[in-house]
Amino acid sequence: MREVWVAMGTVSEADVPAVAGRPSRQWSFVPRGGRSDGGGELTARIVSSRVSLRNRLRELWHARELFVFLVRKDLKVKYKNSFLGFLWSMLNPAFVLLVYYVVFKYFLKNPTPSFALYLFAGLVVWNLFQTATTGSASVIVANAGIVKKVAFPREILALSQVGTASVFFFFQALVLILFLVGFQYSPAWGYLPIALFSLVDLIVFSAALAIFLSAVNVYFRDVEHLILVLLNAWFWGVPIIYSYNLVYGLFARHHLVWLARLYLANPVTTFVLAFQRAIYGKVFVHITGNSHYPVLANYPYHFYVELLAGQLGAAILLLFGAMLVFGRISGNFAEEL
Repeated sequence: MREVWVAMGTVSEADVPAVAGRPSRQWSFVPRGGRSDGGGELTARIVSSRVSLRNRLRELWHARELFVFLVRKDLKVKYKNSFLGFLWSMLNPAFVLLVYYVVFKYFLKNPTPSFALYLFAGLVVWNLFQTATTGSASVIVANAGIVKKVAFPREILALSQVGTASVFFFFQALVLILFLVGFQYSPAWGYLPIALFSLVDLIVFSAALAIFLSAVNVYFRDVEHLILVLLNAWFWGVPIIYSYNLVYGLFARHHLVWLARLYLANPVTTFVLAFQRAIYGKVFVHITGNSHYPVLANYPYHFYVELLAGQLGAAILLLFGAMLVFGRISGNFAEEL
């Protein structure tokens, strides 16, 4: 909630019900002159959450140091009293990637070469999105103490979860790079700018959902549980475990190519495809003899640029819309918490 003092005056507590009827206003009393014994006049301060989007963005920028502090706090709390500390952020994804490599190469006999790298290239994208979304849903409720007592841009709490998820993404990306070097696997260097573009899109889109879910969950506490269920279903709608070409081929065989295009409307699908195209790189792989198997979507460079540009514009609009919703319903956070 953006707390802006729009009126100040000397009134009695008995007068408050007559003037504080609007839900977008919140009255608080402080003793004039700093007296804490309850005596003397009381200064009534009307708190309003109706602030323009430009001012909300300006306040978020001014609170950037608070954003950094909250991200650092989340990281320190996660690894508090841990001997290895932040090394766990790299050891955990490294172990997961190693398990994928052994399982799919020696047990499941997946025909796709270096399938573990293909899989992990999509998982790092999904992990950022999932961590940011699930963490932000309950962040306002979890920090009810400071929300009710301290005036600051409340959206910064949700954005800090996106920042924390981005730090974890950085550690996982380092592990992925180390494995690329270790296996002497060369990515598609020309598509790396597409991956960076996709990362920007992903962060903006995650921030929009984070701000919206954090506000709605204050009034409907089931949201933080519902989002876990939805994310589990959403995961299988993204080509991480399977290839996008399987979906496209299925729709094409039934003359439903328009459904394949609709499948791309899922923004996380585009982000994953862009990362896989840059990191895994190989569109077609040879299996036996002259036979080859399409692993990645065979779209040209400009297709990714146009699609990501359109989704970035939509993500920015969603972010502004989420901030407007947040500002509209945040006026009664203190009462709901």
